[in-house]
Amino acid sequence: MEVKFYQLIEILRELPLVHKNFVKKLTNTDFYELRIKAGDEIRVIMFAVDNDNFQLCTKVILVNGFVKKSTKDYKRALTSAEKILSKYK
Repeated sequence: MEVKFYQLIEILRELPLVHKNFVKKLTNTDFYELRIKAGDEIRVIMFAVDNDNFQLCTKVILVNGFVKKSTKDYKRALTSAEKILSKYK
C-alpha cells in the first residue's frame, strides 16, 4: 500500500495530465481525490491544489485520507478536509 501511495504521488508530481482512474475532482468542492486500491479496499486521499486549473497547479496539499466504505464517508471527510485546508491557509 505504501509503495502505491508514493508511486501515485510521483505521478501527480511529474505528469501534467493524470488519468481519471487515479485522480478525480470532487463535484462542488475545491478538492480532488486520489484513489488507491489495496486488496479489497479503496483508500482515498483528498487533496487541494493552488490553481483552478489542475494542469497549471504548482502545489498539491494533501488534507485527508480514509478507507472508502460508502458514499457517506465523503461527507465526513469533506468536513474534515475543509477545516484542515482553512487552517493551512
